[in-house]
Amino acid sequence: MKTVNITFAGLGGQGVLTATDVLAAAAFSAGLDVKKSEVHGMSQRGGSVSSEVRYGEKVASPMIPAGESDFLVVTDAAQVDVNRGKLKSGGVLITPEMIDIAGLGNKKALNIALLGLLSTYLDFLGETWKAALAGELPAKLHEVNFAAFELGKRSR
Repeated sequence: MKTVNITFAGLGGQGVLTATDVLAAAAFSAGLDVKKSEVHGMSQRGGSVSSEVRYGEKVASPMIPAGESDFLVVTDAAQVDVNRGKLKSGGVLITPEMIDIAGLGNKKALNIALLGLLSTYLDFLGETWKAALAGELPAKLHEVNFAAFELGKRSR
């Protein structure tokens, strides 16, 4: 299996790090080697945040070289141009406009809806995703986030 490179980007407080924690947990539980890196920047003030996840049979470095991300997932449309250079030619861009926000039970779950959309491109089983979500999120947030994930899956 080749290494899969995924970049999440957004603004502080939009759940970029949470989404990549869930993704990394899903890949790890699928038996893959996983590396993750984060750039917090001014996240506490709503500044740019990005996080990268790489997984495969053997991953040497957590850093994705410029122009090598297979997927770029942004939680804020303004982050598309800022991060476009990370996406490889032919890579997949996933943006908030691809999700029917009216269908979200909680607007803060947009990150998980975007993760649900991303999941339709990846080879992990549904049970793997549900276990990763349950493992990374507090129990009181499970229901709304499971629903957001499913909404994202239906958005493709």
